[in-house]
Amino acid sequence: MSEFKTGFAAVIGKPNAGKSTLINTLMKEKISIVSPKPQTTRNSIKCILMGDDYQIILVDTPGIHRPKNKLGEYMMKSVNDTMADVDCILFVVDLASGIQSADENIMEALKLTQKPIILIENKKDRATNARADQIADTVKKNINVKSVIQVSAKDGKNTESIIPEILKYIPYGPMLYDPDYLTDQSERFVVSEMIREKAIMLLSDEIPYGIGVEVIKMTQRNDKPITDIEATIFCERESHKGIIIGKGGAMLKQIGSRSREDIENMLSCKVNLRLWVKVREDWRNDGGTMRSLGYK
Repeated sequence: MSEFKTGFAAVIGKPNAGKSTLINTLMKEKISIVSPKPQTTRNSIKCILMGDDYQIILVDTPGIHRPKNKLGEYMMKSVNDTMADVDCILFVVDLASGIQSADENIMEALKLTQKPIILIENKKDRATNARADQIADTVKKNINVKSVIQVSAKDGKNTESIIPEILKYIPYGPMLYDPDYLTDQSERFVVSEMIREKAIMLLSDEIPYGIGVEVIKMTQRNDKPITDIEATIFCERESHKGIIIGKGGAMLKQIGSRSREDIENMLSCKVNLRLWVKVREDWRNDGGTMRSLGYK
């Protein structure tokens, strides 16, 4: 029998529990976008973690919430489909905020699964041992947890303990993805997410939920190591368009400047990034627009 293991591990939790930060730390690469605002992750993004004798596909899922539009319904279907197809589940709980109603809803859903569940208590740097133990006991009373691992994903503390635990539930078998792959998503999608991340971080609270980003051009110049990228930021209201652009275009320039840094790091070349802002009312209930933005 082959000694190589390949399998899937879903990373689930309430919005802002630290799922994407945890995955980026395990990957040692920035794949999933991160922000302190809920519903940052919209797609289930597969991140391919390679080891000498394993390939673990970590699936970053949207934060579980009650849908208010078709985009929200899509996000929750993505979570449910993911949980049905994986070998184990990492349930990430935020120790700083403790068990909240969103966590309770997730535990209700997890009662129905037969998949092994590993409890990841994140943000250990912001909780005492007694509080972490109390939260773990609360979770254990509700669902069958195979093990509990306390980490600080942002600092990378104790995250190395997670991989051996996942491997207990991953089957033997050949790798499913090329070893050079980091994610199943296209470069265009990752670029669009990096732009959306910067917009989320820079804009006021209500606006990011109505933002979508579409990369409409991405070409490598023949004569120079420069990639030209053009992207459109969609919003749902004319008033939001003005805020995204900012006075004299200042906000849009800031979004572009910060996005370009991450994109250049990913592509390992200079990037010429041009951004536009367009209003598309209620696009989160428009299937055609959602598909064009990568929510399929």
